[in-house]
Amino acid sequence: MPDPSPIQTKFEKAFACHRQGKLSLAQALYDEVLAIDPNHVDALHLAGVTAAQVNDHHRAIELIDKAIALDPDHEAFHFNRGIALNELKEFGAAASSFSKAFDIKPDYGEAYLNCGNALCRLNKHEEAVDCYDKAIAIKPDDLEAYYCRSIALQQLGLNEQAIASFDQVIALKPDLAEAFTNRGNALQELRKFEEALASFDSAIAIKPGFAENHYNRGNALRKLGRFESAIESYGKAVAINPGYHEAYHNMGMTHHELNQLDAAITCFDKAIAINPGYHEARLHKSLALLLCGNLMQGWALYESRWQVDRLASARRNFNRPPWLGDHSLAGKTILLHSEQGLGDTIQFCRYVPLVADLGARVILEAEPTLCPLLKGLEGVSGLVARGDTLPDVDFHCPLLSLPLAFRTNLDSIPHPQQYLKSDPVKLAFWKTRLGQNRSPRVGLVWSGSVTHTNDDHRSIPLSTVIQALPAGFTYVSLQKELRDEDRNTLGSNPAILHFGDELKDFTDTAALCGVMDVVISVDTSVAHLSGALGRPTWMLLPFSPDWRWMLDRDDSPWYPSMRLFRQQRPNDWMGVFEKLSHALLNVCKPL
Repeated sequence: MPDPSPIQTKFEKAFACHRQGKLSLAQALYDEVLAIDPNHVDALHLAGVTAAQVNDHHRAIELIDKAIALDPDHEAFHFNRGIALNELKEFGAAASSFSKAFDIKPDYGEAYLNCGNALCRLNKHEEAVDCYDKAIAIKPDDLEAYYCRSIALQQLGLNEQAIASFDQVIALKPDLAEAFTNRGNALQELRKFEEALASFDSAIAIKPGFAENHYNRGNALRKLGRFESAIESYGKAVAINPGYHEAYHNMGMTHHELNQLDAAITCFDKAIAINPGYHEARLHKSLALLLCGNLMQGWALYESRWQVDRLASARRNFNRPPWLGDHSLAGKTILLHSEQGLGDTIQFCRYVPLVADLGARVILEAEPTLCPLLKGLEGVSGLVARGDTLPDVDFHCPLLSLPLAFRTNLDSIPHPQQYLKSDPVKLAFWKTRLGQNRSPRVGLVWSGSVTHTNDDHRSIPLSTVIQALPAGFTYVSLQKELRDEDRNTLGSNPAILHFGDELKDFTDTAALCGVMDVVISVDTSVAHLSGALGRPTWMLLPFSPDWRWMLDRDDSPWYPSMRLFRQQRPNDWMGVFEKLSHALLNVCKPL
C-alpha cells in the first residue's frame, strides 16, 4: 500500500488537531496545506470552520466561498457558511445559505432549524415555523426545533398553538424552566391568568433563582387582582436581581392599584435610578403625583409620555415650535391639538379661552365627531377636524400640555360651571321626543371603549347595573356603542330607553344629556361632556381611579356639577350601587 502524500498527511494532522480543539495549531496546518494546494477543497472548508470558531467570521466566509466555488453541491459548505453569516447578523444571506444546504440534502434537519432561526431574526416568523416543522418531521424528538417553533408561534400571536408546542417541549424535557416560562407568557396573552400562574410556579420550582420567573408570576397575580401577592413576587425578583428596573416599575404599578401612592412613587424612583432612560416609570410616577394632587410636579413629569413607545406615535411633528407658556402669544397663531381620548379633549378644551386671552389666534384641532360640539367654544378662531389640512401657525401645543403651560394647581383649575353648550334646536327635539316628564330622567353610561387600558375595572355589564337601580325613574341609555351582551340585556328590558342610532355626534349626546335630571356614568367621554355642560353628573369610579379624579373626595375640582361614587374595595361595585341608590332616592323623588 503506497504511503499517503505529504499534503494528505498534513491535512489529516490538521483535522486531528481540529477535532481535539487545538484550533490555533489546526489553523496553521490548514494554511500550510493551502499554501501547497490552494484548491484543496476540504482544507478550504475546514479552515473556514476553524476561523468561524475563533470568531474570524469574515475570513470564514471567504474561505468557505472558495470551497463552494470548487464544489457547489456539498451541503455542509453552505450550512457552515450560514453559521458564519448568522454571527455577522447577515440573517438574510444566512437563511439563503441554509436553504441551499437543505435543497441539496432534503433531510438536513439542522439546516432547517438554523434557517428558521435566521428567519425569526428577520421577523419572518411564518416562514420560520415552516422550517421548524420540517426539522421536526425529520427528527421528531428535536427539542430545540420544538422550542424555537413555540417562540415563533408566540411572535405570530398564535398563542394557542404556541402553548401546544410548549407542551410538546415539556413532554420531551420536563425540567426545562424556560418552556414553562414562555408557556406562561402565552397563557397571559390569552388572559388565562390562573393557568399562566401555574406555569410560572412550575418554572420557579425548577429554577427558583431566575428573577424573570418571579417577575412573570407577579404579572399574573396582578392581573388576577391578588395585589399583595404580586408585590411579594416582584420583591423576590429584585432580591435576586437588584437591577431589575421593570420589576420595580411593576411593583410600583401594583402599589398604585392599591392606592398606596407613596410606595408606588418610591418604586418608580428606584426603577428610574437603575435606568434613567426608562420613561415608562417616569410616566407612571407622574400619574401617581397627579392622583395624589401634586399637580405642578406631575404636569412637568407627564411630558415624559412622548418618550414612551406606546404613546410616542401620537406625537405630532410640526415645523413650528411647541408652546409651554414660555413665549408671548400676542399677535401669534397657535394650534391646540388633541392627542388622546375624546374625554381628554372635552376636559382640556376649557383652556382655549385662556390661550385666546393671551392675545393669540387659536386654531383648535379635534376629532371629527367632536367638532360640531366645539364650534361654539369661546376663544376658538378656527376649528379643524383631525386629518384635515392645517393652516400655517406660529406655535402648537397638545391639549394635555396646557395645564403645564398655565402652571395649573388645585386652586387655579379653570372650571366654569358650563364651558360647552347644547344645540338649542336639538335640545328642543329631545324634549319633544321624550315627551312629558312623568318621572325623574336618569341618563346611563355603563361602559367605554374595550381598548381602554383600564376597561376591565371601569366598565360594568348592563345586567349588573339594572339589578342595582331603584324603581320609579325613567332610565335613558346614553350609550352609542353597545357590546353584544349589553344589547341582549337591553332587548329584554324595554323600559330602558335607548337611542344609539340617533346619536350621530356629540351634539346629539349633549342635547340628550340636557334633558336628564341626572347623568350617571362610568369614567367615559360622556361623563366629561355632561360635566362640561354643567349638568348634574354622578361618576362611578373603580377603587384605583384615573389620576384626574384624585382620592378621598366625592367632588371634582374639574367639574363643579359632578359627584363621585367610589369603590371602597377593588371590584366592589355593589357597595357603590348601594350609595348610588340611596342618593337617587334622596335627591330625585321617584314617581
